[in-house]
Amino acid sequence: MVKDNTMTIFIDSSNLGEIKKYHKLGIIRGVTTNPTILLKEGIEKHKIKDHIKSIADTVNPYPVSAEVTSNVFDDMIKEAIAISKIASNINIKIPIHGPNGELENLEVVKLLTKEGISINVTAMMSAQQCLLAALSGADYVSLFGGRVNNMGYNCIDEIKKIRVLLDSIPELNNTKIIMGSSREVLNIIEWLVVGADIITVSPSLIEGMLVHPYSKETVQMFMEDAKTMGGAWINI
Repeated sequence: MVKDNTMTIFIDSSNLGEIKKYHKLGIIRGVTTNPTILLKEGIEKHKIKDHIKSIADTVNPYPVSAEVTSNVFDDMIKEAIAISKIASNINIKIPIHGPNGELENLEVVKLLTKEGISINVTAMMSAQQCLLAALSGADYVSLFGGRVNNMGYNCIDEIKKIRVLLDSIPELNNTKIIMGSSREVLNIIEWLVVGADIITVSPSLIEGMLVHPYSKETVQMFMEDAKTMGGAWINI
């Protein structure tokens, strides 16, 4: 699995066609999925394992995040181990705590990391949650920036806080900050600039980053002028 210090974009999708499309462009450095994404894509339960393997094979050696579907302690452990064996570039998403605030999830993280399984702790809304997840051994801490902003706070402040903490505590230096739930193209660049390592981006936002109306207008002008000059200058 590729892990480095560069700032990167992960595609937030389980649509294999979309993943292949943007991977061919050379612009994504990983994939994030979750049960909600898989459900929206209509992936049937008995096909999930093969589907995740296809995603992992497509982007290998870049990482793919796949999330456990239980919040029962032993089941999370068993499911995480099983998912991690699907492909070598898979990391396991574990929510920061249970649906009713159960605290055992970080114990799961600690146990799994001791087994050498790469962990992405997800569904976090604050720097303090990210710090605790990192201390438990998470390789990735996922802060949901769009949801933080929806609550009336600026997630940039949280990014800056966790960046300082991860950089200043030696044992946490290799933990990566993932920003999820991006809502606008603007989020992607501004969150990277202030210290995020990775932004999870929907296919529509990737296209929004790439296609600019003035770029389209300019290229159209080039093509029209080329026609006026007689078309292609070189016969192939």
